[in-house]
Amino acid sequence: MDNVANFPEHEEEWGNLKPKPIALRQNVIPTPQRRGRGAISNQTGRFEEEKRILIDDGWDNDDLAPIKTNVQFEQAKTIITRNQSPDISFDRSINVYRGCEHGCSYCFARPSHTYMGLSAGLDFETKLFAKPDAAKLLVKELSAPSYKPRTIALGTNTDPYQPIEKRLNLTRDILQVLSDCHHPVGIVTKSASIVRDIDILSSLAKRSLVRVALSVTTLENTLSRAMEPRASIPAKRLEAIKILSEAGISTSVMIAPIIPALNDHEIENILEESFHHGALHAGYVLLRLPLEVSIIFKQWLLDHYPDRYRHVLSLLRSMRNGKDYDVAWGQRMRGTGAYAHQITQRMRLATKKLGMKGRQDALRTDLFTPPEQAMKQLSLF
Repeated sequence: MDNVANFPEHEEEWGNLKPKPIALRQNVIPTPQRRGRGAISNQTGRFEEEKRILIDDGWDNDDLAPIKTNVQFEQAKTIITRNQSPDISFDRSINVYRGCEHGCSYCFARPSHTYMGLSAGLDFETKLFAKPDAAKLLVKELSAPSYKPRTIALGTNTDPYQPIEKRLNLTRDILQVLSDCHHPVGIVTKSASIVRDIDILSSLAKRSLVRVALSVTTLENTLSRAMEPRASIPAKRLEAIKILSEAGISTSVMIAPIIPALNDHEIENILEESFHHGALHAGYVLLRLPLEVSIIFKQWLLDHYPDRYRHVLSLLRSMRNGKDYDVAWGQRMRGTGAYAHQITQRMRLATKKLGMKGRQDALRTDLFTPPEQAMKQLSLF
């Protein structure tokens, strides 16, 4: 197995940050196998009774083939997920995929793979699950007499436009059902592939039924390729903002996540570029490191930016009450303390200067037509 450079061998080398160096060195996959991926390890899921630990067997691993993406179909019973979180703007969402091939090293959704008996590391971005009956399930749930329409969010856990969507079209199927039923939808994505569905999105936009947010974390290709290896490059995301905006679709930019000492210096530049490409709204989320994501991100940071390791974590913990992550409502998205306040003020001042708004206008719910009635109306034409 490859020796991972820049991993301190002794506890005192970490200064005051004191993670467990052994844990950070465990299960690191040889470079040839993980080329083009975000995580560098494949730690055993926390619910497993047995733990797998990779060891160096002394053999040369340079000829190992890269790990391929594997997709399994999942027979879901329901498709709309509901939440009661007070610090997010929606109470229901749809995720047609489990796992995400974009491979973002910081993805807060990674721990969800451990419920499948898999790793939050490389398994999350190489062993994917798709819900082929998603559209049929949605029709069934929207047909319930007790259903009350409110905006459904796509892209809340995994990206609805990750690479496998190009051939499976599950997100497009969902959008078509929502369009037929005049149902409001909000989308967050890191993929320029969303422009493929501009026909449906434009139709929804004419009825004030859709809003889209492109997540732009950096304008630097090198950082983007390392941090989110299979997502669209920054220029393509900006181009997607322009195309969507010109088509009359309400489009915003999300700087998610903001990582102190890594991409926070780009806040104003990202907002300015996004505004000039047509984004009229903006938002942000501070880096979140729940559960396994903490180790996965630290491993990635040491592998790619070892000189910034202590500075990044020191600033982050100053905004997380001394911890890697704080789950408290109202704090998990923004953090607390002087540095967190500074980020908030920079966002406020930059968006005010550009004339951007923090939140998009509410979408219409009064046009909703249950699927059965919608199909009857369509049959008249």
